[in-house]
Amino acid sequence: MEEINNQTENVEVDKVQTTEATAPEQAASPEQKEDPRSKAKWYALHTFSGYENVAKDNLTTVVSKFNLQDRIFDIIIPMETVVEEKNGKKKLVERKSMPCYIFVKMIYGDDLWHNVINTRGITGFVGPNGRALALTDEEVRKNKLEKIKVEVDLQIGDKVEVIDGPLEGTIGTVQSVNPEAGIATVVVEMFGREAPVDLDFTQMRRIDV
Repeated sequence: MEEINNQTENVEVDKVQTTEATAPEQAASPEQKEDPRSKAKWYALHTFSGYENVAKDNLTTVVSKFNLQDRIFDIIIPMETVVEEKNGKKKLVERKSMPCYIFVKMIYGDDLWHNVINTRGITGFVGPNGRALALTDEEVRKNKLEKIKVEVDLQIGDKVEVIDGPLEGTIGTVQSVNPEAGIATVVVEMFGREAPVDLDFTQMRRIDV
């Protein structure tokens, strides 16, 4: 009997030792939380004419009021740079490229529908019968809603050609480079004088001269 009891005690000790050895290993592998933005998609919203800024500001307020920061992430008014002539002088100006529309990156759900369309300035989602319809990847690229990551080897003093935008075809000289933002300041001849302009990496290509 003494021998059996000793064997039992040894088994119990072994169990305790095994448990103590495995506990730290379990604690070392916590669950990885998924970024909620990875589930978000872009949607187009229709606004009253001239109410794009009002709609954006009011929707931003709605997000804060109802704690929707984990559902609605970005609200964008699509803009474009154009050449405008006034009093015989030309200059670059920014204007709305799609009047009466704003774009929202969000994790859509029917529970959000009323929050969004009841926002002052917004008339509804762009989609069949006013229901939300997510934009395709091509539509997102076309409207430049997501910044495209481009790796370029640009140095100060490099010559580049503008390949997109109102200055397309213009040759300029790189003045500064911001890899994190994906932009470079380029000095170009514009309207008879040299001027620095900020361009996305996607808007230019380096050339050899």
